[in-house]
Amino acid sequence: MDRRTLLRWLGATALPVGTAAHAHHGWSSFDLDRPVYLEGTAARVKWQNPHAELMIDVAPSLRLPPDLANRSVPAQTANVDGLSLLKKAVLPKRTDKTWEVELAPLTRMDAWKVPEIKPGQALALLGFTFKEEKGNPVVRVEYLWLDGKTYALRSSPA
Repeated sequence: MDRRTLLRWLGATALPVGTAAHAHHGWSSFDLDRPVYLEGTAARVKWQNPHAELMIDVAPSLRLPPDLANRSVPAQTANVDGLSLLKKAVLPKRTDKTWEVELAPLTRMDAWKVPEIKPGQALALLGFTFKEEKGNPVVRVEYLWLDGKTYALRSSPA
């Protein structure tokens, strides 16, 4: 384990249990039957456990990319039908200009070699909102497009 990964792991294990539990949402809270697409710029970024997260300022001209259903997705260890998700993708019903984005734990981000996202950086994602898009505008990321690369974040690389 390299020094950076070790320090992140140690930081994560030092958090009080209540803090980590409060900040983390399980997959069951999200509508896995309705993948949504967002793109824009990273605003605030927290590169920490229990998972990396950021705020995304959504592009004012948000549209589904015409090639979205035909994009290739990387293989991951979880049984995810990525091509079906891309074909089912929709824009959120909500019109919030800023969304909270839940990425993956730092160990998984490292496994995929996702570079640390910086404020102002452009990105796109496919993920899931809370069921019926209730509550705060939150999306849990399945696929992340960053700097011309695609990352699958539900599980480790296959």
